[in-house]
Amino acid sequence: MALMGRSESEVPVAERIEEIDVSTEMKGSFLEYAYSVIYSRALPDARDGLKPVQRRILFQMAQMGLTPDKGHVKSSRVVGEVMGKLHPHGDSAIYDALVRLAQPFNLRVPLVDGHGNFGSLDDGPAAARYTEARLAPAALSLTDQLDEDTVNFVPNYDNQFMQPAVLPAAFPNLLVNGASGIAVGMATNIPAHNPQETLNAAIHLLRHPEATTEDLMRYLPGPDFPGGGIITDRSGIIDAYESGRGSFKVRAKVQVERVSARKNGLVVTELPYMVGPERVIEKIKDAVSSGKMKGISSVANFTDRHHGLRMIIDIKAGFNPEAVLAQLYKMTPLEESFAVNAVALVDGQPRLLALKEILRVFIDHRIEVTTRRTKHRLDKRRARLHLVEGLLRAILDIDDVIAIIRSSDDASVAQTRLMTAFDLSELQSQYILELRLRRLTKFSRLELEAEQDSLHQEIAELEAILGSVERLHDCVAGELEATAEALQSPRRTLLLDKDSAIETEALIQTTTSAPLEIADEPCVVILSADGGLVRLNSSAPPPLVPQANNSIWRQWVTTSTRAQIAVVGADGIAHRLDVVSLPQAEATESGLSLDPAVPVAELLGLEVPAVGIFPLDGKSLLAAGTERGVVKRIRHEHPDSKDSWPIITLEEGDRVVASALTNDESDLVFVTMNAQLLRLKASQVRPQGLSASGVAGIKLSASDNVIAFNSVAPDPEAMVTTVAQQGGTLAGTAYSSIKTTPLEAFPHKGRATQGVRCQRLLRGEDSLGLAWVGSHIPRAQSATGATVKL
Repeated sequence: MALMGRSESEVPVAERIEEIDVSTEMKGSFLEYAYSVIYSRALPDARDGLKPVQRRILFQMAQMGLTPDKGHVKSSRVVGEVMGKLHPHGDSAIYDALVRLAQPFNLRVPLVDGHGNFGSLDDGPAAARYTEARLAPAALSLTDQLDEDTVNFVPNYDNQFMQPAVLPAAFPNLLVNGASGIAVGMATNIPAHNPQETLNAAIHLLRHPEATTEDLMRYLPGPDFPGGGIITDRSGIIDAYESGRGSFKVRAKVQVERVSARKNGLVVTELPYMVGPERVIEKIKDAVSSGKMKGISSVANFTDRHHGLRMIIDIKAGFNPEAVLAQLYKMTPLEESFAVNAVALVDGQPRLLALKEILRVFIDHRIEVTTRRTKHRLDKRRARLHLVEGLLRAILDIDDVIAIIRSSDDASVAQTRLMTAFDLSELQSQYILELRLRRLTKFSRLELEAEQDSLHQEIAELEAILGSVERLHDCVAGELEATAEALQSPRRTLLLDKDSAIETEALIQTTTSAPLEIADEPCVVILSADGGLVRLNSSAPPPLVPQANNSIWRQWVTTSTRAQIAVVGADGIAHRLDVVSLPQAEATESGLSLDPAVPVAELLGLEVPAVGIFPLDGKSLLAAGTERGVVKRIRHEHPDSKDSWPIITLEEGDRVVASALTNDESDLVFVTMNAQLLRLKASQVRPQGLSASGVAGIKLSASDNVIAFNSVAPDPEAMVTTVAQQGGTLAGTAYSSIKTTPLEAFPHKGRATQGVRCQRLLRGEDSLGLAWVGSHIPRAQSATGATVKL
């Protein structure tokens, strides 16, 4: 009743109720929200490749003078300036955008030089109060020449400051750094590219407007992600470049390496875009714990700022690393798809852009920037020339100028009199009045005349650029070439061509279907002359396989890839070793090469040389001979629960010279330093247990030692090779004469005897330095690695 008699305008707002249609209100509100998100937040401008918040950050940092040659400032200060003057949103959104502009793993060419913890692929950045920032050198290429009327400026959110509607952008940032964003009803996802390749493609399109996508891809073959990786499916790239939409697979760069002496592993040095090592590790652990993935024993992340990304995945013994890698590609982020959706703002409208359209928008923008800059420079030089011409007129009669000024009542009168007396314009007369007298000297006249000539030349050059489309395009192309040289960097992402991609996919498919575990196949384990171990996937022993010149083996045993062998050290200790952990040698046309052999010291950490190998099959009978002439045959036994055990108890100062497989029909042969050889039947030495000390083999004099020992199966072609040495000579020149004798030439003798003489020492020779006994053709190797058959 109290409201009766009052008009609607007199009713307080709090008491006024208006009925509206909800659907109409929701449509209007949603459209306003969608418009704001699309144009002011989520989508980049196709000309400079920046979203509004990114553009405002770079512009404000340039206004603050935070150039690369200046010191860093607190990120909070930058955020505050941007929020207070240009960006009407919260500080967290501004700082998030600032961080992204500074992350080298996020942008191909970072635009902000960050100091402090700006995060990693797995961890977020520190708070803005703990980090500092300034513009990166590449950002100057985007913000340069803003003061030359190159772009339009628009008011900020409260009409107190002006901001650029777009940056001049000397390189196509939309392609170089890519973009991603989710708007209302649309999204964008554009990969990064190599800056030099992108600019080369832009230059080609500028000079050849009719160029096709195929022509442009000769200069810009595909994306180039900040973290590298391998792109195998180029058909998806072609689709994306032709239509704006497409997808392709990005794989991590992985190499199969021997990560330790006895283990193979997968070493990851590059990952797909925005995939962090901790995320990969988490997926691997989940797959292993759930039983979906096998063959992985451990995974570790060794990534740091100095050495870059390095993640090592240890492979269990007996598993095929390539097959495990195929599992990883299938089940973990080591392989990811990148879906391209090239949506950007063109003339204020969101558009789906092909590669040629993106480059065309950028080129048109550079042409407009160059044209506006040229006009601006031309107007400034014309204005300066106008003033210089007025000064030159005044200098011709400087005394009259001074007299007119002194006799005038005020500046306006003086200006009018100067204009009349010297035929000057208002601008010229005003400029003369504002000059100091010392500028109006005869010496200044020479400078002004030189400046006048220079201005005439510059004006003519600028008019020529504006008057010729060809000259204008040449100017734009020259600037793009200079920018390309400044931003050049090697390609990081490997692009496989069509044939290589097909082969890679076929290999992956074959490997995926292959068994994870390595098959238990016959093989031969070879102990090289320099103490290295290698396996040969062949049932043929080394004597039947041609040898390369650099390959000299000492001993071999037949076994299988899933079996175990023991390595005997000179200290009489046997060490267990998985055959599958040994590197694989290949027998090629040039012969068997033992180059992949791994030193036993590295494999097992031995401090003494390896003197023999034998299979742990429970069947092999082993013979060992020591430096003091002791011989022992060891029974078929070894402890299953130990990785190392003694095969002989040695006296102090004694060492094992060699060990070899034997049987009752074999001959045991000793060769001593004093050229004595003892050949005895193996059956004369009864087998003993592991803890026994052996029995006397050859009887030695006080100054003699055993230098060679072997067990030789009955063979009429078995040979004995001995090499004499001279005392008191230089190291490496002591060996003199050599002798090769059939083993059958030496009679069998009893155990604990001195044997017989095997070589007569010549004058100057005092002992044997080397000796060898065996059934195959012996070889000698020089210090340089050259080999010779004996």
